[in-house]
Amino acid sequence: MGHGPRVLLASQSAYRRELLGRLLDSFDTLAPAVDERPLPGELPAQLAQRLAALKAHAGAARAPGTVVIGSDQVAALGTQILGKPGSVEQAVSQLLQCSGQLVVFHTAVCVLGPGSEARLDCLDTTRVRFRELTEAMARRYVAADQPLDCAGSFKAERRGVLLLESIDSSDPTAIQGLPLIWLAQALQECGVELI
Repeated sequence: MGHGPRVLLASQSAYRRELLGRLLDSFDTLAPAVDERPLPGELPAQLAQRLAALKAHAGAARAPGTVVIGSDQVAALGTQILGKPGSVEQAVSQLLQCSGQLVVFHTAVCVLGPGSEARLDCLDTTRVRFRELTEAMARRYVAADQPLDCAGSFKAERRGVLLLESIDSSDPTAIQGLPLIWLAQALQECGVELI
């Protein structure tokens, strides 16, 4: 499936590629070169939206005439941004910080094209309530799932659900990095035939 304009995912995320592959048999990807540092005073939701748009525009500049998807996700514990841990110790530390807390995941998507006029935006907010965690639980989980490249240090599609009390979202795929319910509608509005 996937007739109509060519689709470009402006991301090298393996998670987003897998998710988009559920909708399309083929699409292109590229790594958008954007500065992902937050601006002074920028709130987590604003950061996610700005970065999604920057990535989409970077992709559109390199592949005119395509439908370009830019996306970014920012996890926040209150106003503190939780980045990708990158190491086992940082992942364990992050999980212990989240223990018993509510973490909000802001997943933004910007779809451009084809052409310079068409633009569709989405911001999905997923609220994740963590169970009370011990250091031993956090270490066993990190060893099992290796969530070192995941903001919040867990994978909801794997054993990460064992750490949680609840996930509240309008789209279950948003927590993984790409809200497919909204994206499917956006792609169809841009002329991409999915079914």
